[in-house]
This record gives sequence, C-alpha cells and structure tokens, in this order.
Amino acid sequence: MSQYQDDIDALTSVRNAAGSSWDAINPEYAARMKAQNRFQTGLDIARYTAAIMRKDMEEYDRDSSKYTQSLGCWHGFIGQQKLISIKKHFGSTDKKYLYLSGWMVAALRSEFGPLPDQSMHEKTSVAGLIKELYTFLRQADARELGGLFRQLDAASDADKPAIQAQIDNYETHVVPIIADIDAGFGNAEATYLMAKQMIEAGACCIQIENQVSDEKQCGHQDGKVTVPHEDFLAKIRAVRYAFLELGVDDGVIVARTDSLGAGLTKQIAVTREPGDLGDQYNSFLDVEEVTPETMKNGDVLINQGGKLVRPKRLPSNLFQFRAGTGEDRCVLDCITSLQNGADMIWIETEKPHVGQIGGMVNRVREVIPNAKLVYNNSPSFNWTLNFRQQVFDAWAAEGKDVSAYDRGDLMNVSYDDSELAAAADDKIRSFQADGAREAGIFHHLITLPTYHTAALSTDNLAKEYFGKEAMLGYVANVQRKEIRQGIACVKHQNMAGSDMGDDHKEYFAGEAALKAAGKDNTMNQF
Repeated sequence: MSQYQDDIDALTSVRNAAGSSWDAINPEYAARMKAQNRFQTGLDIARYTAAIMRKDMEEYDRDSSKYTQSLGCWHGFIGQQKLISIKKHFGSTDKKYLYLSGWMVAALRSEFGPLPDQSMHEKTSVAGLIKELYTFLRQADARELGGLFRQLDAASDADKPAIQAQIDNYETHVVPIIADIDAGFGNAEATYLMAKQMIEAGACCIQIENQVSDEKQCGHQDGKVTVPHEDFLAKIRAVRYAFLELGVDDGVIVARTDSLGAGLTKQIAVTREPGDLGDQYNSFLDVEEVTPETMKNGDVLINQGGKLVRPKRLPSNLFQFRAGTGEDRCVLDCITSLQNGADMIWIETEKPHVGQIGGMVNRVREVIPNAKLVYNNSPSFNWTLNFRQQVFDAWAAEGKDVSAYDRGDLMNVSYDDSELAAAADDKIRSFQADGAREAGIFHHLITLPTYHTAALSTDNLAKEYFGKEAMLGYVANVQRKEIRQGIACVKHQNMAGSDMGDDHKEYFAGEAALKAAGKDNTMNQF
C-alpha cells in the first residue's frame, strides 16, 4: 500500500474518532495537503538535506565522476525556477544543489541598498534568504503535486495506478543549500548564534572563511586579511556545536581559505613552542632581524628560531606575509581545518586552472587522503581570456606555432572562430569534470549567475521594448519562447499558487467555492 493511501486511512480513523462534527472533512483532501507540506520545519529540511550531502560525498570518494553542482541565488523564486528547470530537463535533482552567496545578499538583499561584499549587510538577511528559498521550493512541490492530484481525479480507473505511482515516488524540489556565513560576522559566539539561525532556517551546509570579520573583502578583491588558525578553528567549532545543539548531527562545514590572495594579517599568532600552529603561521611573516641598536620606537618584536625579528607592519597597523607564501599557507589552512572539524575545503583562487588547484589539493591529500574541495567557478574570472591564454601557453611550450595570435588580445572577437578558441572552449566545457578527477573538486558552484543573467536579459528586453520592436520585443523574445520551451511561468497565476488556492476553496467550501480557474481566466490561452 502507498504512503498516500496509508495517510488517507490514518486520517479517516482520526476523522471518525472525532464524531459527526467532522463529517464534512474529507480524509483524502487532508492527505493531499499533508503530502504537499512534507517538511514542517527548517530543521526537518536541514536533517534531510544533510543526509543527501553525506551520501553524495561518499559516492564521490568512490567515483570522482560523481561530483555535484550548484548555482547561486538571491531570491526564493530564482532558486525555485532553477530546481523546476533541473527536474524538467534532467528528470531528477540528484547531485544538484543551491548556493547562497554572501556577495549577492550584500548586493541585493540589504536594507542599506547595494553593498560590497564586506559583511556590512544585516546578519539576519542570510537566514531570511535560506527560509525564503525553502518556502519557494516547498511551494514548487505543492504546485506540482496539486497537478498530479487533479490528474488523479480526472483519470479513468485504468489510468489511476500510473498517476498514483508518480505521487508515491514523487521527488521533492528541496535540495541542499551551501550557505555562506562570510567570516562569521564577529567573534566565535556571534558565529555560533548566526549559524543556529541559518540551520533553523534549513541550512545543512555552512561555508566559513578565514578572513578577519571586520576587514572582510570579496574573495576576488585585494586587501584581504586572514586570522591565525586558532581563531578560525574556534569558529569552525562554534558552527559544529550549533549543528549538534539543533540535532543536525551530520551537518556539513566547508572551511574556506583566502590565503592565496591574502597577503596581510591583523594579528601575530600566539605560539608556545617551536613548530606549533601559531609558530607555523608566524613563520610566513615578512620579517627583518634586529638588534637593540636597530630597534625603533613602537616596534613589535618576536623570537624566531632564536633570532629577534621585526615583522613588517604597514601604516594600516596590519602585518605583511612574505611574497610567494600563499600556496603554502593555503595548504596549511586546509590541513588544519580538516583535522579540526571541517568536512570540506574551499580554496579561493585568482584563476580557474586545474593544475594549480590540483597541485594544492594533492599536497593536502598527502596528509588527508579523502580531502574534498568546494570550488567557486566564479564570474569574477574572465573564463574566455584565461582559457585561451592557457591553451596559448600550452601550445607554445609544445613548440606549436602561435604567431597568429596576440596573447594579450585573445578576447578579441576576431579569434572566436579560431582553432585556439575552439580548444579553449573544450577546456572550459570539461573544466568541472577535469577538476573533479584531477583536483579533488567534489562541488562546483557559480556564485553569481542570476545576477548576471538578470542584467543581460533585462538589457536585451529594454533595448527591444523601448525601441523599434516595442511589444514584439517582449512577445517574440520572452513569451513566445516561454510557450515553446514549456516554461511553467508562462502561466504565472498558476505559478503564484492560484490553482492551489482553488483546490483549497473546494476542500473548504465544496460547491460554494468561488474559483479563479473558470472559463474567463486568461491563463486558459496557454
């Protein structure tokens, strides 16, 4: 017997036990509403999706072709439409997640207006977006199941079993969200409190970075400042305690290192003995040996290997790392984080290069063999230029004639149909699979895709609608394509819940229900 039928039977017993005053309650309608609201709380979602991520991580450990992907989103509707499209095109949401980008929250969700990615937006806006995303994903379930229930009602007895099977085997739109907590928005206690909010809203995976909270910068901008390892580990532990307190025992933590592009630190680490974690952090500082005679007023001095040295301090009161130490610091960050409670790592790089990424991850894997990476396939990279230059450099190293190309001008449209451009596009196409196989990348994400797609599509629509095409600009390039591509939103009333509202009106009022989906509803034109 199906779960749906089990629920009908159980609710029939509840109704009958209540007596005649409940005679107007239809147990099947109640079972439908229960199926359409499978997840009662955000914690239900967090526990469900954490199990999905853990299963996917185990599968990736066995087979690196089983990597996962996600797209960043800044509104519940955007997240909903991604999952609806994924189910439409691929028939399953397997290994497809959502990414919640702190950059997009700052740029698009703050009451201050658009802000740079510097943790200046409201703390609560992150948890609020997680809740909103899952509200829209749950609504997508309710809408799709509502359509199946209407098909069931209209079907012949011969066709009902097939529709019933679709209901019983229904795959939810609810998937894991990897949620960006920036640098924790304060100290470890602040990190814990914010993590709790995010988990209660449904987050099963929290990504935290090793920058200084009040100096935080976007991962692809200059001026980044890191914290000593012990400070960062305290925040990782704070997130773990939040998961455990809320009963999400298999919650996932992604520890991000910005050390590759961060040449500064605000603190000299505490060290108790040579070779400890603090000493290793300090060993990367840009220092000069001093004597009592060369000391200056206000100098900060430390003992390194028996020598008295002065770390280079900038006018900003920050200390500088030695040039060329970024990769070594990244590797140490990753190993330390994974040894102290993180489940995966994120290395923020300045370019998408499988060899560079794999080189660092392989060093980490010498210590932690199953280390897995979450990687930002960032729109901050010029993918076309980067990969054309990578192909140019590879061909030059092989002795191939590249005299027809100007390496500094490879974005030029004149190269678009060239052999080099085609080879570069092939490398872009295979980047995710190559990275999963050669660089330990379990999860590929694009942080800001819909920020850019919204801007591009709006630019095209504005040019046409306000130009000579006028209304045809919308009809030909939006609505007609929606109809022919089967985009559900062409029936925007249905997408907003009108048909579900009609169902409920019928449940509640029977024949007296005043429904919106009558013959005069213009949605019938679609």
